[in-house]
Amino acid sequence: MLEKLINIFALNIQHFDSVENSFSSTVYRCVQNNGEVVYIKIPFSKVKLFRELEAYRLLDGHVPIPKLLNYWTGDENSTGALLLKESMGEQLSLDSSETIAFQVGQVHAKIHSIQPPANHKNTYIENVFQEWPQFLDRQFYGFAVDARPLLEEALYNKAIHSFEKMKMNLPEPDGPSFIHMDFRPGNILVTSSEVSSLIDFETVRFGSTEVDFTKIYRDYLSHDSQLYEAYREGYSSIRPLIDLERVLPFYRFTDAFNSIGWCNRRGLEQNIDFFERNLNILETELN
Repeated sequence: MLEKLINIFALNIQHFDSVENSFSSTVYRCVQNNGEVVYIKIPFSKVKLFRELEAYRLLDGHVPIPKLLNYWTGDENSTGALLLKESMGEQLSLDSSETIAFQVGQVHAKIHSIQPPANHKNTYIENVFQEWPQFLDRQFYGFAVDARPLLEEALYNKAIHSFEKMKMNLPEPDGPSFIHMDFRPGNILVTSSEVSSLIDFETVRFGSTEVDFTKIYRDYLSHDSQLYEAYREGYSSIRPLIDLERVLPFYRFTDAFNSIGWCNRRGLEQNIDFFERNLNILETELN
């Protein structure tokens, strides 16, 4: 498939490497003979391909994203692929400055400021805002089928009970907004002075912003109060920030539960570290 895509995109490749920690697609970093670096991304499904293409069109000019050089919509045997120019920078880390954290908040708020276009019927980006409680149910109980075999019965039953109880105390949904659904350090590239690119739009939706803070809090904001405060200031400089303390416990718990189901669905052995990490979060949140 890679050789086929190299021919389709008319690339002269010197060498390539598979990109690690790409969970919902296959990604190759390709160095061309002229020294330029491009990425070939093969999504998990055609729906994810077209969803990402649409996200590039919506986000262009609003937030920094990779330059889309070309794409192929696939055939009866393949899902298609994206050809992307390399974005400068490294993945966001806890070593980043408060200035970077401030900009991360701004970028997050800017994508949340994007609303569904008027002609949204013809789209691959689903608008689930009007049925937000039903969307949460579908996500949770869809993954519950896969999570159940991996959890002790008492913990599984407690998760089901907690989901039904905690969702009753959620505020009114904030939106409809463009939500990334995987807004985490691995999908945020930064230089020493700025956020250089936001990547990976295969799971985006239009919905409530409240679901979109979970992963960035889990992997970044919860580890440093100064970064957290800088992020909040950056976000609030663009749009009002919801009461995170009110919604994060619910979404941290449900994200961990859903992630356990995802691990079973995608292969427990290959994702054992991610499973154990989320099991610890689930047990902590439900303690």
